[in-house]
Amino acid sequence: MGQPGISRTSRRRAIVASSLGTIFEWYDFFLYGALALLLGKLFFPPGNETAAFLSSLATFGAGFVVRPFGAVVFGRLGDLVGRKHTFLLTIVIMGASTALVGLLPTYKQIGIAAPILLVTLRMAQGLALGGEYGGAATYVAEHSPANRRGFDTSWIQTTATLGFLLSLAVILSSRLLLGEQTFASWGWRIPFLVSSLLVAISIYIRLKLKESPAFAELKAENKTSATPLKDAFGNWKNLKVLLTSLLGITAGQGVVWYTGQFYALFFLQNTLKVDAVTAYLLIGAALLIGTPFFVIFGALSDRIGRQRIMLLGMGLGAISFIPLFKALTHFVNPAYPAPYNPALLNAPMVVLILATLMIYVALVYGPIAAFLVELFPTEIRYTSISLPYHLGNGWFGGLLPLIAASLVVKTGNIYAGLYYPIGVCIMSIVVSVIFLRQKRIRH
Repeated sequence: MGQPGISRTSRRRAIVASSLGTIFEWYDFFLYGALALLLGKLFFPPGNETAAFLSSLATFGAGFVVRPFGAVVFGRLGDLVGRKHTFLLTIVIMGASTALVGLLPTYKQIGIAAPILLVTLRMAQGLALGGEYGGAATYVAEHSPANRRGFDTSWIQTTATLGFLLSLAVILSSRLLLGEQTFASWGWRIPFLVSSLLVAISIYIRLKLKESPAFAELKAENKTSATPLKDAFGNWKNLKVLLTSLLGITAGQGVVWYTGQFYALFFLQNTLKVDAVTAYLLIGAALLIGTPFFVIFGALSDRIGRQRIMLLGMGLGAISFIPLFKALTHFVNPAYPAPYNPALLNAPMVVLILATLMIYVALVYGPIAAFLVELFPTEIRYTSISLPYHLGNGWFGGLLPLIAASLVVKTGNIYAGLYYPIGVCIMSIVVSVIFLRQKRIRH
């Protein structure tokens, strides 16, 4: 795994091929998130905007609920037939599901069938996504020398930010070119259809890849697992590591990531009533500042260890989420709850706060791919990585917008939604410190 003899060209190809797929993964994720309010109005029964919005968030969350099942299905396939063919299949399913959303008729056109079709496509995409990240992380790690694994895999982690920026750019340009009324009528379809181009490029590149050298070696020696699910989940030693990595790392990582990137955008638009264009520009500026830190912290993890860097990010989040969001409210609208006044917006301070949240994200997300790869043996790695990652990100993180919005609606406190990520961070820190130890790098 990651033998030093692997050429630099092969490593770069692995990083590029894997990163393009995960850019698309996050591009699609942010499309659903950024357009949740609009999709709620278009695809759910009219008359109750709050119910439609929560229904849209539930649809958004449905894709995350099924991700762990996709992790099991495609993780097993990846450990049986190989990394290359499996994550080629996942990108095809992901791409088709996203593009088809751009062609769906709305509730006004076909009634209740509209939300059913939307949820179906969202779940199909979630299944495929369940196998995408594990394949990408495994493929890159198995091309990387052990002393550079954190650095190499951290490039995959930057794709979340790049996908976010790309989605913001496409949505923003579509809104500006078409105008809000046209965009709300049919222009919202453009970002979903544009995704087809990115998918086509990803498929073309992945078709030219060779199998991971570590898996190819196992296959040549007839040492691959014939029963990866049983070996991964039926073996208590491995299952224990899987569970502790979920509760001690990926759950906390998931909520920090979703709080710092998606929930911050949600808070700006839906709570503080910042217009969409301004909110996108503020988040985009913070992302540009924060993105290099994914690679910085990934590389640093090669030197001082992955776990302590990720725990620092969770600890900072647990301590400062509420103060930071209160500061965000102050610098966006000092007169809150009075209506938002653009003249009162302190943009430099808002970007600074958002960039701080992005750095927390980089702390937990930069080293995580290398950390998970090093926990599990090659023959069951794809299966073992995918499940805790997608439970942590899909269930703990992906459901954050719905849970947080529900807490705010129930309590009337605009900061109540933050109690959820704070609680999960504290849980992960405790579990990690007590039960999970940094594993020795596997060669």
